[in-house]
Amino acid sequence: MDTTTLRVSSKRQAKIKMALQGCAGSGKTYSALLLAYGLTKDWSKVAVIDSENGSADLYANLGAYNVLPINDYSPETYIEAINICENAGMEVIIIDSISHCWDYLLEYHAGLMGNSFVNWGKVTPRQTAFIQRILKSKSHIICTMRTKQDYVLNERNGKMVPEKVGLKAVMRDGVDYEFTIVLDLDLKHHSVASKDRTGLFMGKPEFTITPQTGESILKWCNTESRPDVVSGAGFQMSQPVNSQPREYNNQQNQKYYGNNVYAQSRN
Repeated sequence: MDTTTLRVSSKRQAKIKMALQGCAGSGKTYSALLLAYGLTKDWSKVAVIDSENGSADLYANLGAYNVLPINDYSPETYIEAINICENAGMEVIIIDSISHCWDYLLEYHAGLMGNSFVNWGKVTPRQTAFIQRILKSKSHIICTMRTKQDYVLNERNGKMVPEKVGLKAVMRDGVDYEFTIVLDLDLKHHSVASKDRTGLFMGKPEFTITPQTGESILKWCNTESRPDVVSGAGFQMSQPVNSQPREYNNQQNQKYYGNNVYAQSRN
């Protein structure tokens, strides 16, 4: 009978999986390149999977990074592109953008015959495989997503009227939950976090992305927690949380979640 092993949580040099989302002209590609350089400090270890008609080459003055253009936007093409970049030893992979993949899948779904709801069973596994390939990559991955104006229908004077409710990423609903960090960019190239599990950006004022932003993320990735592995009835915390000083617990909560009450600040 296999013995189940219980281990202490450990980040162990995580690879960041993050997304930048914004409308056209918000600086997604440029910002992703700056982040990538901050993460690796070596342009030759950065690759851009470019589905934006060569937009990645517009910033070649920054450094000699690698570009892999794709013209087919199927999930399988993106997955193969990630494989190529990993096999080439790329430390940071920018996927610019993943919105094209969703556009492809919507068009594919629209062309299927039969029940629309049932046909999603042919689409969802392909989308899931793509997202899982991103999450399981051994490289840092930065995805970009276009945004568009989102509307809802509200009743007004007996009529259903569309009303603006902000911007929405051109991607399947809920995809932002898959990323460790999601940064929203505006037309002034200012960034603010809409999702952040690192505690580096959430609740902070808007900022402009620089290579130093990537350096901060890399430092978080490389900060290891306790690597102990324990199993069986002899399991014991190396230092129980309730035995640590109250001041220490408060400081840690504020450091990682921006608030002394964990439940109020958890992403």
